Amino acid sequence: MTCFANAKAVLTRAAALLGLLGWAACAGVGLVGCGSAPPPEPTALEPFKPRMTGQQMWSSSLGPLVPGQTVAVVGERFVLATLAGDLITLDATTGLQRERVRVGAPIAAGVGSDGVYSAVVTRDNELVVVAAGAIRWKTRLNMRVVTPPLVAGERVFVQGVQRTVEAFDAQDGRKLWSFQRPATDALALAQTGVLTAYQNTLLVGVGPRLVALDPLLGSVRAEHVMATPRGTNEVERLADLVGPAGRSGDVVCVRAFQSSVGCVDMARSNLLWSRAHAGFQGLAADSDFVFGATTTDRLTAWRQPTGDVVWSTERFRYRGLSAPLLFDRTVVLGDAQGWIHFLSRDKGETLFRWFTDASGVMAPPVRAAKNVLVLTRAGNAYGLRVE
Repeated sequence: MTCFANAKAVLTRAAALLGLLGWAACAGVGLVGCGSAPPPEPTALEPFKPRMTGQQMWSSSLGPLVPGQTVAVVGERFVLATLAGDLITLDATTGLQRERVRVGAPIAAGVGSDGVYSAVVTRDNELVVVAAGAIRWKTRLNMRVVTPPLVAGERVFVQGVQRTVEAFDAQDGRKLWSFQRPATDALALAQTGVLTAYQNTLLVGVGPRLVALDPLLGSVRAEHVMATPRGTNEVERLADLVGPAGRSGDVVCVRAFQSSVGCVDMARSNLLWSRAHAGFQGLAADSDFVFGATTTDRLTAWRQPTGDVVWSTERFRYRGLSAPLLFDRTVVLGDAQGWIHFLSRDKGETLFRWFTDASGVMAPPVRAAKNVLVLTRAGNAYGLRVE
């Protein structure tokens, strides 16, 4: 294999599960039951003069969707999963369903796809791989999974909540290898983690470390500590890497949960910078900037090579921002009130704003060419074209 194809969280301690509130109600990481105070009111949106044009091209009601899922983009198509157990392929331009495959069980982790094979994990911890409109194979996993599988190089890679990574042959489901570090933390974060590719290297988040693995053997090539956990209890010391990661060329940028953001030059195996930053959503990055929001939705842009702050805004405080998407010269975010915000990349100014529905945006927006896909908690998919 020479190259790869291009809120609410849950804590796990053995068999016990503790819930985390999406927005830090109690001391930055709100445990369920820790208090009954209502969340702060979202900041009112300011008037602006549109400097972009956009229109809704299509919409589709799909039924309940996998919360916070990562949608796979394959050419001009979007691949996503319903909570009930359907894998749906939508045409990015028209919204027409090109394929719908029934998995047969509720889905826990969203879709990974390379355009030939698509993979999901069910709530019963079963890895299911689909090809040519039908289930190709299934296998039972001995771990809970919330991160979408990665499909690349005719392999399927799966990351468990307890920081185990396993690789399977995409054609027949043979298990190829398993990687696991001895557990040193009593708690692990059950939120979409970092599982991605850089050239012929598999990148995974193992606690606060970004670990580079040989995808053929599962052996460690390099690793980088992205945060130093601190705190008076296990919850405060959580610093698992959360997805999505941002990537531009050889540079990969990641967030450590409620701890920091940082970037690594993978070609030189060198940590470029790390900055303290309390947030739980992933990042977006290009050759100039890195974008991310705090737990209370203060949005910041850092200079990618150095980590210097370029701009920061509190105009979206408590609006429940999604992870960002880079769209040409803009950064795009959804919020819990159902709005999609297009901001200038270099200054953070609002260029365009578009409303989906009142249920709120439930996943990071994704794009195919000029088309942006937005999913809402009501189970609706919206296709937006912006110029």
